[in-house]
Amino acid sequence: MLYIGVDLGTSAVKLLLMNAEGKIESVVSKEYPLYFPHPGWSEQKPEDWWNAVVEGLKELTASCDKSQIAGISFGGQMHGMVALDENDEVIRPAILWNDGRTQKQTDYLNNVIGKETLSKYTANIAFAGFTAPKILWMKEEEPENFARTKMIMLPKDYIAFKLSGVYSTDVSDASGMLIFDVKNKCWSKEMLDICGITEEQVPKIFESYETVGTILPEVAKELGFPETVKIVAGAGDNAAAAVGTGTVGDGRCNISLGTSGTIFISSKTFGVDEHNALHSFAHADGYYHLMGCMLSAASCNKWWMDEIIGTKDYAAEQAKIEKLGENHVFFLPYLMGERSPHNNPNARGTFIGMTMDTTRADMTQAVLEGVAFAIRDSFEVAKSLGIKIERTKICGGGAKSPLWKKIIANVLGIKVDVIESEEGPGYGGAMLAAVACGEFASVEEAAEKLVKVIDTIEPDPELVEKYNDRYAKFAKIYPTVKELFDEVTI
Repeated sequence: MLYIGVDLGTSAVKLLLMNAEGKIESVVSKEYPLYFPHPGWSEQKPEDWWNAVVEGLKELTASCDKSQIAGISFGGQMHGMVALDENDEVIRPAILWNDGRTQKQTDYLNNVIGKETLSKYTANIAFAGFTAPKILWMKEEEPENFARTKMIMLPKDYIAFKLSGVYSTDVSDASGMLIFDVKNKCWSKEMLDICGITEEQVPKIFESYETVGTILPEVAKELGFPETVKIVAGAGDNAAAAVGTGTVGDGRCNISLGTSGTIFISSKTFGVDEHNALHSFAHADGYYHLMGCMLSAASCNKWWMDEIIGTKDYAAEQAKIEKLGENHVFFLPYLMGERSPHNNPNARGTFIGMTMDTTRADMTQAVLEGVAFAIRDSFEVAKSLGIKIERTKICGGGAKSPLWKKIIANVLGIKVDVIESEEGPGYGGAMLAAVACGEFASVEEAAEKLVKVIDTIEPDPELVEKYNDRYAKFAKIYPTVKELFDEVTI
């Protein structure tokens, strides 16, 4: 049988066709626009996602035996708010995960409702990117739209709805809404009340590997698919990527270098760090995970290459970088504000340490190292909880860079395992579909059989020591300029 994984990203949707042995038969990518109507705002049109998915599914399956397609599942950008009216029409553009407009609502939740109360209800505190502040923002700033809202969904769940006609979400994606009781895997009645919505306005909850329904007959007809195709709940992009890299079960780690960057630690037990610096979410394997998320990762490098120095030849720029651990230029990678561990939408990208002999290569190196240092910020929180991490998997667009992987291995001082498939969320989505269709007994079994490590980057003790020194300096920069960010972003 064949299984489809839909990775609904911020810049594009990536669709992947996998056979029962885990071999990727085909991959298709379709881009769509991203809108910034005001500084700090970030929106997309759900209709654009759906059109891209339909077009992509047709292209993906053009040369396969469509009768063999058994299931479709998802990895999707998290936290985005899709609001539907009573006719299931989209009310307004989706407010995305990297949107920073909700500082007032975030402050209200953290300071008036209180971080301790939020953590008790949801295992997390409020971040500007989370869904609950977005709901409050719409209630306060767009009351007419709020009054028309029949259903609030997450991005990938809107696609699942368009395919199946079922309002659904999964436990991993719901965990990032701040209206979900992570420990007990149910909606938090208290948080729904605080946001002014009812349980009828949020979808039914599923485990990531559960079937939510079958494909709608009219959609099956348009795509040429069997009407028996199962639509499977799927997961938030990071949980799906973790499945795709085999980061399931207990004590495994994955680093994702996508538009955003994450460090993801799987656990069979529920846990919360006392400062809520890391997110405590349900995982796609039926258990839990801790996650540190930075809002700009590979997107920092893309910005630097495309917009500032004006090149698409990333490899040629990185080839000029020779002296690792000796760069005097530092970069704070906060181009969209920052989440873990600073929780500050006013944080901004910052270069410091340039002199007259600073080169273009030094600046490029600083960008790559800045992202790695910011990931280490969350890594240090995990270590403070007594979690021992000796190795990590890696995925995302940035993981295609051998230099960046080497930098990360040495900045963190751990082994970095490279897997055969770098498709992350799409591959994880296809694996979840295969589990739902009975191809594997569990997500762990699927990961064990399908995920193969093909290379390991070992840290160099001498370089680790140099980077420890550099990181100690990097860690002092943000606290020093923090108050300045509040002034320059007014």
